Amino acid sequence: MISRIMMVCTGNICRSPMAEVLLAATLTKHDIEGNVMSAGLAALDGHGADPIACELMAERGLDLSGHRAHQITVPLINEAELILVMEAGQQQAIEKMSPSVRGKVFGIGKWGGFDVPDPYRQSRAAFEQALTLIEQGLTQWQQKIWKV
Repeated sequence: MISRIMMVCTGNICRSPMAEVLLAATLTKHDIEGNVMSAGLAALDGHGADPIACELMAERGLDLSGHRAHQITVPLINEAELILVMEAGQQQAIEKMSPSVRGKVFGIGKWGGFDVPDPYRQSRAAFEQALTLIEQGLTQWQQKIWKV
Protein backbone atom coordinates (compact mmCIF):
# COMPACT_ATOMS: atom_id res chain seq x y z
CA MET A 1 0.00 0.00 0.00
CA ILE A 2 1.30 3.43 -0.91
CA SER A 3 1.77 5.47 2.25
CA ARG A 4 4.28 8.27 1.45
CA ILE A 5 2.86 10.70 -1.09
CA MET A 6 4.35 14.01 -2.20
CA MET A 7 2.45 16.76 -4.00
CA VAL A 8 4.59 19.03 -6.16
CA CYS A 9 3.97 22.35 -7.89
CA THR A 10 6.16 25.34 -8.65
CA GLY A 11 6.23 27.60 -5.58
CA ASN A 12 4.65 25.26 -3.00
CA ILE A 13 2.22 27.96 -1.87
CA CYS A 14 -0.90 27.38 -4.01
CA ARG A 15 -1.63 24.06 -5.69
CA SER A 16 0.49 21.48 -3.87
CA PRO A 17 -0.44 22.67 -0.35
CA MET A 18 -4.14 22.46 -1.25
CA ALA A 19 -3.63 18.98 -2.69
CA GLU A 20 -1.62 17.93 0.37
CA VAL A 21 -4.22 18.96 2.92
CA LEU A 22 -7.11 17.56 0.85
CA LEU A 23 -5.50 14.14 0.44
CA ALA A 24 -4.38 14.01 4.07
CA ALA A 25 -7.95 14.74 5.20
CA THR A 26 -9.35 12.02 2.94
CA LEU A 27 -6.88 9.43 4.20
CA THR A 28 -7.70 10.33 7.80
CA LYS A 29 -11.44 10.19 7.10
CA HIS A 30 -11.10 6.66 5.73
CA ASP A 31 -8.66 5.48 8.43
CA ILE A 32 -5.92 4.98 5.86
CA GLU A 33 -2.40 5.35 7.20
CA GLY A 34 -0.32 7.69 5.11
CA ASN A 35 2.07 10.59 5.13
CA VAL A 36 1.28 13.36 2.64
CA MET A 37 3.79 16.14 2.05
CA SER A 38 4.36 18.84 -0.53
CA ALA A 39 7.26 20.71 -2.09
CA GLY A 40 8.02 23.07 -4.94
CA LEU A 41 10.43 22.97 -7.84
CA ALA A 42 11.07 26.70 -7.38
CA ALA A 43 9.72 26.97 -3.86
CA LEU A 44 9.21 30.26 -2.11
CA ASP A 45 11.06 28.74 0.84
CA GLY A 46 9.51 29.58 4.17
CA HIS A 47 6.49 31.42 2.76
CA GLY A 48 3.03 30.51 3.93
CA ALA A 49 0.30 29.29 1.64
CA ASP A 50 -1.35 31.91 -0.56
CA PRO A 51 -4.21 33.67 1.29
CA ILE A 52 -6.76 32.59 -1.32
CA ALA A 53 -5.65 28.96 -0.98
CA CYS A 54 -6.00 29.29 2.81
CA GLU A 55 -9.47 30.78 2.40
CA LEU A 56 -10.66 28.00 0.07
CA MET A 57 -9.36 25.31 2.40
CA ALA A 58 -10.92 27.00 5.44
CA GLU A 59 -14.26 26.89 3.62
CA ARG A 60 -13.81 23.10 3.51
CA GLY A 61 -12.88 22.94 7.19
CA LEU A 62 -9.16 22.48 6.48
CA ASP A 63 -6.32 24.58 7.87
CA LEU A 64 -3.37 25.72 5.75
CA SER A 65 -2.24 28.45 8.15
CA GLY A 66 0.78 26.47 9.36
CA HIS A 67 2.05 25.57 5.90
CA ARG A 68 5.55 26.73 4.99
CA ALA A 69 6.89 26.24 1.49
CA HIS A 70 10.02 24.22 0.92
CA GLN A 71 12.16 23.21 -2.01
CA ILE A 72 12.04 19.71 -3.41
CA THR A 73 15.26 17.76 -2.94
CA VAL A 74 16.57 14.44 -4.19
CA PRO A 75 16.25 12.86 -0.69
CA LEU A 76 12.58 13.96 -0.55
CA ILE A 77 12.00 12.60 -4.04
CA ASN A 78 13.57 9.27 -3.15
CA GLU A 79 11.63 9.02 0.13
CA ALA A 80 8.22 9.35 -1.55
CA GLU A 81 6.44 6.28 -2.88
CA LEU A 82 4.18 8.36 -5.14
CA ILE A 83 4.77 11.88 -6.42
CA LEU A 84 1.87 13.79 -7.96
CA VAL A 85 2.70 16.90 -9.98
CA MET A 86 0.42 19.58 -11.36
CA GLU A 87 1.97 19.87 -14.84
CA ALA A 88 3.77 17.54 -17.27
CA GLY A 89 6.92 19.69 -17.21
CA GLN A 90 7.18 19.18 -13.45
CA GLN A 91 7.27 15.42 -13.92
CA GLN A 92 10.10 15.80 -16.42
CA ALA A 93 12.03 18.09 -14.05
CA ILE A 94 11.76 15.62 -11.17
CA GLU A 95 12.79 12.68 -13.34
CA LYS A 96 15.79 14.70 -14.51
CA MET A 97 16.78 15.38 -10.87
CA SER A 98 16.55 11.70 -9.99
CA PRO A 99 16.13 9.36 -12.98
CA SER A 100 15.55 6.36 -10.72
CA VAL A 101 12.12 7.71 -9.72
CA ARG A 102 10.55 7.10 -13.13
CA GLY A 103 7.40 5.11 -12.55
CA LYS A 104 6.43 6.84 -9.33
CA VAL A 105 5.99 10.40 -10.65
CA PHE A 106 2.68 11.21 -12.32
CA GLY A 107 0.43 14.09 -13.12
CA ILE A 108 -2.41 14.60 -10.67
CA GLY A 109 -4.65 14.72 -13.74
CA LYS A 110 -3.21 11.56 -15.31
CA TRP A 111 -6.51 9.69 -15.38
CA GLY A 112 -8.43 12.68 -16.72
CA GLY A 113 -5.73 13.83 -19.12
CA PHE A 114 -5.31 17.33 -17.68
CA ASP A 115 -2.80 19.65 -16.03
CA VAL A 116 -3.68 22.01 -13.19
CA PRO A 117 -2.90 25.61 -14.21
CA ASP A 118 -1.00 27.75 -11.74
CA PRO A 119 -3.31 30.32 -10.08
CA TYR A 120 -0.43 32.28 -8.49
CA ARG A 121 -1.14 36.03 -8.47
CA GLN A 122 -4.47 35.48 -10.16
CA SER A 123 -8.10 35.86 -9.15
CA ARG A 124 -10.08 33.72 -6.76
CA ALA A 125 -11.77 32.21 -9.83
CA ALA A 126 -8.38 30.90 -11.03
CA PHE A 127 -7.81 29.30 -7.61
CA GLU A 128 -11.29 27.78 -7.67
CA GLN A 129 -10.62 26.33 -11.13
CA ALA A 130 -7.29 24.87 -9.95
CA LEU A 131 -8.94 23.46 -6.83
CA THR A 132 -11.71 21.83 -8.86
CA LEU A 133 -9.10 20.09 -11.00
CA ILE A 134 -7.06 19.07 -7.95
CA GLU A 135 -10.15 17.56 -6.34
CA GLN A 136 -11.01 15.74 -9.57
CA GLY A 137 -7.49 14.36 -9.91
CA LEU A 138 -7.29 13.30 -6.27
CA THR A 139 -10.65 11.54 -6.48
CA GLN A 140 -9.42 9.54 -9.46
CA TRP A 141 -6.15 8.62 -7.71
CA GLN A 142 -7.98 7.68 -4.52
CA GLN A 143 -10.26 5.34 -6.46
CA LYS A 144 -7.25 3.69 -8.17
CA ILE A 145 -5.08 3.30 -5.06
CA TRP A 146 -7.30 3.11 -1.99
CA LYS A 147 -10.69 2.34 -3.56
CA VAL A 148 -12.33 5.27 -1.72
